[in-house]
Amino acid sequence: MKTTCWRLVGAAALALSAGAAVAADVEVLHWWTSGGEASALNVLKQDLEAQGIGWQDMPVAGGGGTQAMTVLRARVTAGNAPAAVQMLGFDALDWAKEGGVLADITPIATEGGWGAVVPEALQRFTVYDGKWISAPVNVHSTNWVWANKPLLDELGIAVPTTWDELVAAMQKVKDAGKVAVAHGGQPWQDATIFDAVVMSTGGPDFYKAAFIDLDAEALGSDTMVEAFDRMTVIRGFVDDNFSGRDWNLASAMVINGEAAFQFMGDWAKGEFLNAGKVPDQDFLCFRFPGTESQVTFNSDVFVMFDQGGAVSPEQAALAEAIMSPEFQVAFNKVKGSVPARTDVSVAEFDACGQKAYEQLKAASASGNLLGSMAHGHANPAAVKNAMYDVVTAQFNGEYDSATAAQELVSAVEMAQ
Repeated sequence: MKTTCWRLVGAAALALSAGAAVAADVEVLHWWTSGGEASALNVLKQDLEAQGIGWQDMPVAGGGGTQAMTVLRARVTAGNAPAAVQMLGFDALDWAKEGGVLADITPIATEGGWGAVVPEALQRFTVYDGKWISAPVNVHSTNWVWANKPLLDELGIAVPTTWDELVAAMQKVKDAGKVAVAHGGQPWQDATIFDAVVMSTGGPDFYKAAFIDLDAEALGSDTMVEAFDRMTVIRGFVDDNFSGRDWNLASAMVINGEAAFQFMGDWAKGEFLNAGKVPDQDFLCFRFPGTESQVTFNSDVFVMFDQGGAVSPEQAALAEAIMSPEFQVAFNKVKGSVPARTDVSVAEFDACGQKAYEQLKAASASGNLLGSMAHGHANPAAVKNAMYDVVTAQFNGEYDSATAAQELVSAVEMAQ
């Protein structure tokens, strides 16, 4: 891997001051603990180990990173911030706004030409006040459907392309005595489905108005009521034991043929691949019906925290490793996501990965690459969490659809 001159100088200075030629460890806080995620993370660990840099692992289980952010806040408050932290969207911007907490990795980004290859929609979360604050590892898109192909073939179900076709397919699975929708009853998972449902119901302009612009009229509209109605329909196809189920266990239901569909971001593909399954043979991947031309995304980034001075050689090595074309390809093949760079070859990717990468680039070019509300890329955490509360309450029957839409308006207003 390419090593910059300044990094060599910095590393040498560090070694001399420490009286040793061995680089220090880099402590990384993350929440990649499931099978597919852990396999992908090993790619990064091995890359750094090849450079003589140790990896001090600090995993905090919990999809979505909520628990990890709680742990991080305690560490920073105690004056003991990790060197690098996995983050999503507005979480990184919130830390940047605190001032003096994050390391400035702009020199690394400038030398690497990151600005020319990272999608503009993604740079909203990697650059703050003209400075690069994080290195994007990947781009996940959230509006996917994962399906067990043998089960669909057995029941004579074609890939649904409209909402009505999806409902008919789910009903056919249920009538056959199988679970139609594998789902975990956690707020972020409920919101992930809602992301796709709102985009499908109202289209990209409506999605943007409601979730990114936070337009009260859109949030309380008849279109939003219809989106909640569709959530009620989906709730009728979820099994009784869904409450609290982790997302990867829901993926396992589809992998094992216990369920037909899962509405989940493309990190789910990592679980299928880790189980030895092959796209278009054992499982299918397709956009949630009605969202074929849009991509709602989130991106895992590694934010570098100030360690008491300039960016350390270990942090620099980590940032460079993350953004190298070789790593972006190797990592994302395993993770299920696609590269955060638009200039790499994905010829080695499976059918789902190649489709996802081309759709990402097309959506970026057409202005239809939009941040996911459910995954912290549409609005700040306070607003996102307020939306979570309403979406989960409606999904669990606490609100009817009309009430939920009005509650959404109120919740967003209070959270801003």
